[in-house]
Amino acid sequence: MKKEGKPVDTPMDKLDQAIKEAVRNNGTPSALEGLNFSNTEIAFVDKTDAELKKAYWLFKMMNKPWLVNMGTRMGIPAVRMGLPFVDSMVRKTIFYQFCGGRTLLESQRTIERLAKHKVSTVLDFGAEGKETEEDLNRTMNETLRAIDFASSISEHAVVSSKFTGMARFGLLEKIQSGAPLTEAEQQEYENVLKRVDSVSHAACNKGVMLFVDAEESWIQDPIDDLVNKMMARYNKERPVVFNTYQLYRHDRLQYLKDSFKMAKEEGFFLGAKLVRGAYMEKERRRAQERGYPSPIYPNKAATDEAYNAAIRFCLDNFEQIAVSNSTHNAESNLLMARIIVEKGLKRNHPHLNFAQLYGMSDNITFNLADAGFYVSKYVPYGEVRDVIPYLMRRAKENTSVTGDMSRELSLIYKEMERRGLA
Repeated sequence: MKKEGKPVDTPMDKLDQAIKEAVRNNGTPSALEGLNFSNTEIAFVDKTDAELKKAYWLFKMMNKPWLVNMGTRMGIPAVRMGLPFVDSMVRKTIFYQFCGGRTLLESQRTIERLAKHKVSTVLDFGAEGKETEEDLNRTMNETLRAIDFASSISEHAVVSSKFTGMARFGLLEKIQSGAPLTEAEQQEYENVLKRVDSVSHAACNKGVMLFVDAEESWIQDPIDDLVNKMMARYNKERPVVFNTYQLYRHDRLQYLKDSFKMAKEEGFFLGAKLVRGAYMEKERRRAQERGYPSPIYPNKAATDEAYNAAIRFCLDNFEQIAVSNSTHNAESNLLMARIIVEKGLKRNHPHLNFAQLYGMSDNITFNLADAGFYVSKYVPYGEVRDVIPYLMRRAKENTSVTGDMSRELSLIYKEMERRGLA
């Protein structure tokens, strides 16, 4: 195979040097020194040679910004128009890199493969941005099916949900604006409450955890209110419902602390999924256009500082906070692993979860799992028409290039060299 663009010093090589330096400087217990996020043999243990080659080709395509931009502009409209060749093309290329399957049953093979390597699954029905009552109810029913399915396959069963799949975006936006709702909108909101309560109640009864995604800042307040209601109702005996805290927002670290204070006062476990954030450009653009201060930190360093402070806060209170460290950032994963070891906590404690997206950052996921930590993969599933917005976001994420290859591509190439495939 042609070796064009082979990196001399990959981002992961530099990261490993930084990790070793951190181990020395912070006195990390020797038990953690073997945690090596550049160990591609462990990272890709689940991939056959053919799957590795396909992933190499796919990420190489995604490192062509012009191709990704064209695909994202045309892909969503083409799929939604029902053009059959587009659906087939998506399934033959990007779909199975980032999705477990079109249905729960089709996803079972992925779930079992992950479990073989001690990696849990967060099932994620890929629907979002639904508008009609019929579609909103369909999302609720599919989430209920996912909860039932998850409860039968794992002791650490988790289902992820976007409440914008069960509540109309415009309704949430109007609620946050403070404008009075019409009688019809009041009834619509009552229906939202019923859907949200149905999935939370089912998760509680089935022994499943429910991770609720964060959304744009201008609809997040009513989502927070819904999640807090569900946590107060169903997190009395164990953490069931989790809110998501986007730490690129400069108010979220304090909101996490305020949420914990409320949980303690009201006597329930706080479920906290930590992420950096997904709507940075959209948030800044809207703030500029409408003349209000951006809710986003001005730079990555400030976001990283807030994120790592949130990790420390959750682990300092791990008996009452169940945390999911949901990030592809290697330093933040190392930080949490180091604190767990330094505190002498169980590496697989059910309150101490690491999570990455399926199809990305296998070097982090599988190496953490190999070291005995409680790690999960987010596994979206659904028909192409439902998951296409999610797939387009994944493609865009992977157009960032360092040298001639992205991080993912560098790691795949390294493993191909190790196997003698390059």
